[in-house]
Amino acid sequence: MPRATSPTPDPAVDAAALLRRLAFFGLTVVIPVTALVSRRSVVILAPIGIVLLIIAAALDGAQRPLGAGLSRLGGARAILAGALLLGWCALSLVWTPFPGPATERLLNLAATVALTVAGYLALPDRMRSANLYLLPLGVGAAAIGAVLLGLFSGASLRGGFEDDSALERGAMLLALLLWPAAAWLRSRRRDMEALGLAVVVALALVLAPGPVPLLALAFGAAAFALSAWRQGLGVRVTAGVAAGLVALAPLLPFLLRPVLTPVLGPLHPTVLSLRAWQRVVTSEPLRLITGHGLETALRGKVVGMLPINAPASLLFEIWYELGIVGAFAAAFVLWNGIRHSGREHPVLTPGAMATAATAFASACLGIGTTASWWFTSVTVVVLVFIAAERGQFRTSRPKASALPPRSAA
Repeated sequence: MPRATSPTPDPAVDAAALLRRLAFFGLTVVIPVTALVSRRSVVILAPIGIVLLIIAAALDGAQRPLGAGLSRLGGARAILAGALLLGWCALSLVWTPFPGPATERLLNLAATVALTVAGYLALPDRMRSANLYLLPLGVGAAAIGAVLLGLFSGASLRGGFEDDSALERGAMLLALLLWPAAAWLRSRRRDMEALGLAVVVALALVLAPGPVPLLALAFGAAAFALSAWRQGLGVRVTAGVAAGLVALAPLLPFLLRPVLTPVLGPLHPTVLSLRAWQRVVTSEPLRLITGHGLETALRGKVVGMLPINAPASLLFEIWYELGIVGAFAAAFVLWNGIRHSGREHPVLTPGAMATAATAFASACLGIGTTASWWFTSVTVVVLVFIAAERGQFRTSRPKASALPPRSAA
């Protein structure tokens, strides 16, 4: 009988697989490690990795059809609300006192969104497990590196190191990437490895120069635990808290200041920041409708428009800059986006809730959400999590007893 011939290997498919492996190695290993020592590594390397994914998709055509992918994005209510948010940001350029910097910030934001959509469309429907196992490898290597750096340099990670901002950015990226890595390991029934990875990352964040990454990780852990216990409740609470805080943010200083003043004292920086927020709300109530325009929250402190101790938080900045239209659009994006995260694969849902809670908590606690590195970091995390979702396919082989008996020759 003639021997069965194996199909001829396609060089384009092999090249695409190599490029996709290089892209994921860069996104999940190189970026977390280099972010600890370089402030701009995320901004530089993430677009390179996404471009490699796009080239790989063009070579082998393993991505979803362009029309189907765009129609799915355009049909999502969260995407429509996001388009409204971007449009309102563009319209606010008319009344912002800083049109030049605001235009630059809007272009950076639009470019980041476009890069995220392009990366989403370039991901194949089925991701190889070998590529996804690079994620916990990279997170673990970066966390161990951060721990060793802290141990060998003493207190350097707490302020003595010459580039604390890079360390804090790297720590924040670690806090964000932990949850997709842990979710992937749990989906492969490697619960002990996921727990060990979480412990190492938490230890690294304890040694970080600022408390925000560790606090954000704690909020993410709470969302993870609640979603793992009762998935539906965890999703509703995570989405409701995030959307509710954004929508009702102007009420927070009036609610929190009377509670925190007896505990912290009237001269505590947090109490003074809440008092400044109260003055902003009461002095210009009409501005709660339109906002002051893009880029005014940060630059307004420099020119005296805002008190220097005004809050550096997403909750304050989005209302001050974009008013009720931008805040409600952002709240709807959070509500709808978080509720639909990981719903196709319940095993990933706790990780999705933890990722959303960590990112949102970091924005509320003062991480520079206006900076390009934060948006780019979120882009990397979103693409990695989507890749983990598309790696959840399994093939089952028939049992030996179910096979038909072989006929005698």
